Amino acid sequence: MIGVDVVPERREMAARHGIEVIDPSGLESGSDIADALRDLTDGRGPDAVVDAVGMEAHGSPVARAAQNLAGLLPDVAARKVFEKVGVDGLTVLHAAIDAVRRGGTVSVVGVYGGAVDPMPMMDMFDKQIQLRMGQCNVRRWTDVLLPLVEDAADPLGVLDLVTHTVPIAEAPGMYKIFQEKADGCIKVVIKP
Repeated sequence: MIGVDVVPERREMAARHGIEVIDPSGLESGSDIADALRDLTDGRGPDAVVDAVGMEAHGSPVARAAQNLAGLLPDVAARKVFEKVGVDGLTVLHAAIDAVRRGGTVSVVGVYGGAVDPMPMMDMFDKQIQLRMGQCNVRRWTDVLLPLVEDAADPLGVLDLVTHTVPIAEAPGMYKIFQEKADGCIKVVIKP
């Protein structure tokens, strides 16, 4: 497995779990990320790529400016702007499509909001990729998986992914810490 992430703490955590990691901030473009992934897979490309970025437009001055401008509009107009135009940078999704091997699968976990964003349909068709996406149907798996992560033996080896555990009263503050990626925050468990 290979992980690509701009957040050093997440790369360090992935490496602890035996994941090979790439820091995309050292690369110039999405095609550079795809090239790095192909280099690590003997030129073939990964069998599957998961895009878990979505609408979170960190580091994009254009997206930030558009969000700020839309925030000045009346709610009805702002909603239309976000639904139709969108401000998502599709760099990660395009890199995923570029990197995946022919006949591979791209899974989109993040949510992209714009309806006008162009997709490289000819590349997708030529590579014969599967494109999967959804809004994380966690209720389907909760009853099966929850007992595994509640088990003190940690059979899945995931309990160290939790960096913060707080009572529900502290949840609003933790959202800010998580968004700012402060205090090494990667995964928060909120206890009722």
